[in-house]
Amino acid sequence: MDPITDEPAETLRWVLILACLGSGMMAGLFVAFSTFMMKALGSQASSEGMRSMQAINRFIIRPSFLLVFLGTAVLLVAASYLARAFTPAFAVLLCATVVYTAACVLSTMAFNVPLNNQLDAAQADSQEGRDLWQRYLVVWTNWNHVRSAACVTSTLLVAYALTEM
Repeated sequence: MDPITDEPAETLRWVLILACLGSGMMAGLFVAFSTFMMKALGSQASSEGMRSMQAINRFIIRPSFLLVFLGTAVLLVAASYLARAFTPAFAVLLCATVVYTAACVLSTMAFNVPLNNQLDAAQADSQEGRDLWQRYLVVWTNWNHVRSAACVTSTLLVAYALTEM
């Protein structure tokens, strides 16, 4: 075993393992919101559901969340770069990187975060707040489905790339 030629492959393997873990963690979070969390919040009185989501949105922005959310994108870019020498894994990782970055990170910034900001600025007990909450439940959740599918797909692609090494 030549440590010089095996080192890049071993580095790539660990970057892939961490990227797969990060993407899987994000998939779990987003799938939970898509499958039951938003339904549970929507089943409460509008003001209660809205206040709960406002609290969730305030508490989720923590270094631990951002490390996994954005760190996974960085790891996927790094994995794609490192995999350029491993032809079978490269195309799969490039797809995983594009899917995660575009459909998870960019859609979050373009759609979910602005909706969260609107919700945060609204008064839960006002008619405007109740109307916003009803729209939010539909639009935010639909974009969350996109993030969920992106993270699940990315996780599967990265896991597949690991088998190709």
